Amino acid sequence: MIHVIGNAAIDTILHIDRFPRPGETIVARALREDLGGKGANQAIVIARCGVPVRLAAALGDDAAGARIRQSLEAEDVVTDSLAAFGGASDRCLIMVDAAGENMIVSLIDAARAFDPAADIRLVESIAPGDWVLMQGNLGSAVTRACLALARRRGAATALNASPTYPAAEYDWSLVNLVVVNRGEAVELGGHEDPVASARALREMGAGGVALTIGEQGVVLVTADGDVRSEAPAVAAVDTVGAGDVFCGALIAARAAGRTWSGSLRIAVEAAAIAVTRRGVLAAFPTRAEMAGLFSRWAVEEPRT
Repeated sequence: MIHVIGNAAIDTILHIDRFPRPGETIVARALREDLGGKGANQAIVIARCGVPVRLAAALGDDAAGARIRQSLEAEDVVTDSLAAFGGASDRCLIMVDAAGENMIVSLIDAARAFDPAADIRLVESIAPGDWVLMQGNLGSAVTRACLALARRRGAATALNASPTYPAAEYDWSLVNLVVVNRGEAVELGGHEDPVASARALREMGAGGVALTIGEQGVVLVTADGDVRSEAPAVAAVDTVGAGDVFCGALIAARAAGRTWSGSLRIAVEAAAIAVTRRGVLAAFPTRAEMAGLFSRWAVEEPRT
């Protein structure tokens, strides 16, 4: 079982020609709403990979919260650790420009008030051999406490450090795998070179670091050396959610027993599918597409 501990939200996506300058007003070309939140996104990707997954998150007592719960249940995500928050559900405002690049502003009051460790069912459900996957939308102290709890329960831990905290607020020794993009790596690792920063994070205690570098693919930094996986050449139209697709697929493949090399290939190709489509959940690979990737790489990459 993979336990995703994070957030769930409603995304409002604005398609624009270019990002506005400070003080400038521009006109959007289109607007859409979708299920979002990094925790919910990654849990859905894992479910579509055919791997059992539970989401622990806080939902508001509003129509948005009911919509989120229904969407998760329809994706076969276990929802018994969704907590009630006495306010509005979290939301994200996402702007996507004509080149497919994005900027995101999140309202995360529910996530910031969430204390997963108080959920006894969640705590007792974490078993040796499981994975616990977290992101940066919960408070740093809560994240550290949950990672420590997971390690005590015998689970492997993964942290998608997005959004980031101040570097001093991390305990990398609690994390078996860190997933970061180029900017996050540089910010947290302290080097201009993102690969050097990824290596610095591992030297600070992380078991391994998966560094995504856009069109250049991904580098996995481990104690045994670097593993690289190139990104397929695709015409990107919308990069929103691609990082969540990569992260969810990577942990799902690894939890299913694939090698790191095979897991990276599955994750990179899943993310490449997502960037060719508009939207967030609507852009994610389907169950059939994920089954195809898992099947192909089962042949080309031996299991461990």
